[in-house]
Amino acid sequence: MKLTWYGQSAFRIEVGGAAILIDPFLAGNPLWGKGWEEPAEGVTHVLVTHGHNDHFGDTIPILKKTGAMLVANAEISDYVAGKGIKNVNPGNHGGTVDCGGFTTTFVNAVHSSALTQEDGSPVYLGNPNGLVLHFPDDKTLYHMGDTDIFSDMALINELHQPEIGLVPVGDRFTMGGAVAALACRRFFKFETVVPCHYKTFGLLDQTPDKFVEGVEGSGTKVLVPQVGEAVEV
Repeated sequence: MKLTWYGQSAFRIEVGGAAILIDPFLAGNPLWGKGWEEPAEGVTHVLVTHGHNDHFGDTIPILKKTGAMLVANAEISDYVAGKGIKNVNPGNHGGTVDCGGFTTTFVNAVHSSALTQEDGSPVYLGNPNGLVLHFPDDKTLYHMGDTDIFSDMALINELHQPEIGLVPVGDRFTMGGAVAALACRRFFKFETVVPCHYKTFGLLDQTPDKFVEGVEGSGTKVLVPQVGEAVEV
């Protein structure tokens, strides 16, 4: 499995015949800032955890250009379908959808979700999700979305046993690094964790150091990739 982090919570996952973009905040992302075209090259799926602009990002132009499948909650799927996109695969908390070659399960995330339009008005886009991706011939990956710690993470581990965790650590709008490390140590048995949702804006923690320190000694590998750098996990 090849993973590329583009800053904030935007990832490209390449496994089998799938090329998956999760939370494609790209063109306006100050950590990436090179547009969405390169990360979207050959993409087959776009997954969105929730509707905030720094996650929904370039979803619509990417879908229009590539014809990729959108996987998101019902409200985001309806919103995107209203923009003329037909290849949508909606789900919601507790549900699992077949994405062709892998499945995505929608799990809880403790956060909020609305898209801010150009005139400043919000569009409600349903409840936020974490996403668990099951690949038949590879590791199971859990993108937590934006969330605080919550005790039912233990059930997510019991049900899905994810080996790879993509974990928000930037504080203020999500759990901070120390709390995120506690979540990983207490509730999961990850082989590898990748911190995200930090440094993008001044209000966020600028490094993942608290998370790295908190996970140290747990037996879980912490991978801190450079923006735009493809790594094997």
